[in-house]
Amino acid sequence: MRAVVTRVTKAAVSIDGVEHAAIETGLLVLLGVGPDDTEEAAEKMADRVLGLRIFEDENGKMNLNLATVGGSLLVVSQFTLYADVKSRRPGFSRGAPPDKANTLYEHFVKTCRAAGFETKTGVFGANMAVSSINDGPVTILLDTDAL
Repeated sequence: MRAVVTRVTKAAVSIDGVEHAAIETGLLVLLGVGPDDTEEAAEKMADRVLGLRIFEDENGKMNLNLATVGGSLLVVSQFTLYADVKSRRPGFSRGAPPDKANTLYEHFVKTCRAAGFETKTGVFGANMAVSSINDGPVTILLDTDAL
């Protein structure tokens, strides 16, 4: 499982020009699912995302996590994180099949909600417009194979 995690002051996802979900202070998570991923991988990724200490404390140091700042999550499925870019035209066969990807995406979201975090989402498989006001900017790349 791969994630691009961005600290934001605002983020939103729109579908067909209509805002579907939005958050204020928190994390925008673009989440990709690989063919060998499992529920355990989704839980591991959720634990890492929720525990990242990437918010500034009173001394300007990245020391605080999402819970400490009372932040929210906006999680958007992103199959292109598994793009094969050996040629100039990306291929997408390295990602999980849609049914599996959606199941594990939903499991990630469920895990975040069960941990007590407000978690908003895009719509799996939809053509979405994602906007964000990045804070810092702070953007972290995560891969469960490297955790």
